[in-house]
Amino acid sequence: MNIIYIQLGSNMGNRKSYIEKSMQQIEQEIGNIICSSKIYESSPWGVSIQNHFLNSVIKIESELSSSILLKKLQEIENNLGRVRLRKWGERTIDIDILFYNNEIIKTEKLNIPHPLLHERKFVLIPLSKIAPNYIHPILKKNVSDLLSECKDSQQVLEYAI
Repeated sequence: MNIIYIQLGSNMGNRKSYIEKSMQQIEQEIGNIICSSKIYESSPWGVSIQNHFLNSVIKIESELSSSILLKKLQEIENNLGRVRLRKWGERTIDIDILFYNNEIIKTEKLNIPHPLLHERKFVLIPLSKIAPNYIHPILKKNVSDLLSECKDSQQVLEYAI
């Protein structure tokens, strides 16, 4: 069984609903959600003129290979209305694989661990709530240390609704 950490984000429409629907589809089509962080709100990263994001991180177990997992996650994004118009643009749902076991995977379509996760507080804060001691297989630091060293000045707040 593979242990996978996944980031979910939304900044269009009913953002919380898109995160919840993506979690339901992940459970139905990919594997069991072992735990999930609370939902956090942050300003957009990369392209600043857009709505704020809601983000959460989940830990799942699945028998799927990393390539099939990516395909299934992209299908879920498409089912929930994701349209890719520009990099880091607005989206109904964004699903990123952060870690897949302790593997380092670099292909044309897949890069695991996620190459920017250690630079993004909107990923590190929810990830640190469910996996503070998880060791990044390339950087050889745990998630708590990555968060304390992160230079991202973006405010990330627990979403209260």
